[in-house]
Amino acid sequence: MILVSACLCGINTKYDGGNNLDERVLKLLREGKAIPVCPEQLGGQSTPRAAHEICNGTGAGVLDGNDRILGPEGDDATEEFLRGANETLRIAKECGAKVAVLKARSPSCGFGKIYDGTFTGSKVKGNGVTAELLRRNGIKIYTEEDEISNL
Repeated sequence: MILVSACLCGINTKYDGGNNLDERVLKLLREGKAIPVCPEQLGGQSTPRAAHEICNGTGAGVLDGNDRILGPEGDDATEEFLRGANETLRIAKECGAKVAVLKARSPSCGFGKIYDGTFTGSKVKGNGVTAELLRRNGIKIYTEEDEISNL
């Protein structure tokens, strides 16, 4: 089974209430190969919600207790993001997922590069908190920007 970001399946879970439909990811779902998850919703956040970014750090730093996930007005959603990451990992374990296709650059799901916490569109090297937790637990991570047609 493959975990996929729900927004990539066309489910309106994106912070602004929309989605990031990717037909290749939707195809995986329709073929019964994927389970959609939204770590932000699983962590208790509403949709729509304020955009959040990891400030001065990465998902690794959040997991290690060193970094925080903040909104543009400074609201701290670190605990909700951690709760969502842990719930996503629980789902991955329950369904035996070894692979995940997650939303690029997200503070939850980004892999390789994420927004830098300045809310300017600038990016830094690193992973979102959910992607990092899944990676640490042996799950292979892709984003919609990767070649996923052979999954």
